[in-house]
Amino acid sequence: MASTDQPVDELVAEAVARVAGAQPGGLEYVVDGAASLLAASADRWPGVSRALLGAAERAVGRCWAAGWQPADLVRVARRELGPVQVALAVDLIAAEGRRHPVAALDRRWQEQLRELDARPWWPSDEAFLPEFAARHRLDRFALATAALELLRAWALLPPVQPVGPVPGQSAPRASEPRSGEPRMLGRIRALLAKAESTGFPDEAEALTAKAQELMARHSIDEALLAAGGGRSADDPAAVRIGVDNPYEGPKTMLLDAVAAANRCRVVWAKEFGFCTVVGFDADLDAVELLYTSLLVQATAAMHRAGSRKHKDGAARTKAFRQSFLVAYAARIRERLAEATERATEEAVAGRPDGAGSGAGDGAGPDGGPLPAVPAGGLLPVLAARAEAVDDAVGKMFPKLVSQRVRVSDGEGWVEGRAAADRASLHRGSGRIER
Repeated sequence: MASTDQPVDELVAEAVARVAGAQPGGLEYVVDGAASLLAASADRWPGVSRALLGAAERAVGRCWAAGWQPADLVRVARRELGPVQVALAVDLIAAEGRRHPVAALDRRWQEQLRELDARPWWPSDEAFLPEFAARHRLDRFALATAALELLRAWALLPPVQPVGPVPGQSAPRASEPRSGEPRMLGRIRALLAKAESTGFPDEAEALTAKAQELMARHSIDEALLAAGGGRSADDPAAVRIGVDNPYEGPKTMLLDAVAAANRCRVVWAKEFGFCTVVGFDADLDAVELLYTSLLVQATAAMHRAGSRKHKDGAARTKAFRQSFLVAYAARIRERLAEATERATEEAVAGRPDGAGSGAGDGAGPDGGPLPAVPAGGLLPVLAARAEAVDDAVGKMFPKLVSQRVRVSDGEGWVEGRAAADRASLHRGSGRIER
């Protein structure tokens, strides 16, 4: 049994271990007792702050080694706990990040940290808990309880399939994006942001179509550069994308539709609230951007469609919205497949086998001439990349099962397909500048 007479480091270590190992039936009693010991003395509170940050850094490091990433740990806090633990999770991730130079982190890891705004803001480790408590208006006991609950949730996470280099263990991928790619991604983001914000369906359709066409052309250019030896060949990579309730099944279907159109594969880990998307780097970027935009558009259209009731007055909004989103995803899959096929046909027609593009035909991903189609044609190049993605999925997830999503509301199905038609991805007018 711990006591307040123990050295602070031992007191914190024992409290964290007791809570992590507690049985669910007696968890509340154990957490209350451990938090009471940590919060008992105002004089020892700065020391508890320093020791707790040290324990948290080690806990976060163990999560990295088990395959988890920054966005995953925050998602766990959001799904299982509350807003205080979410804020605490971001700060503890930032504390652990002090161990690693930014230049040594993988690009996607850096992007997650930026999106979370995970950066140390506290003046010293001894001041962290007092400053955090003041920011969130918590007393010592409430904050100690939140910290112990969060560390327990992380301690119980099982190992998962890694999807990128772990800080401090691997160098960044050799195939990091080049300087031209951020401009392309910025343009796509701008197009999709306009599509999300406009109140005119036709304008949203044209903007989204332009974005998808740019994504498809860029993907083809990347494939041709790799096949032609213009760039070091890279292997398929993977990213995780959060997919939470409500309607997680239809959302996963929408993500799968976007991934398939961009030559990627999706594996859903329902119990953890995320999907793993496997593909080549440029295609993964496209999937993340387009899925996020289409989900925003689908959610807005679903809410505009309103709620529904049965004839007897009982609510059927959940069934309606489930069916709406399933239909939306199914129709988007059809439209995206058409757009990808069309972009592929245009690429073949515009660049004969073995020939590069003229100066008036635009520029490739690096700003130079568009890459030539190999003598064997474009389709074998794309097929080889698709096979590489399939092989990667088989190695990462050797035991996969299919899952079905039910539809029980006919009106929701009809309205969902209609909404997807309004977001259809046929060719926009005008030529896309690169």
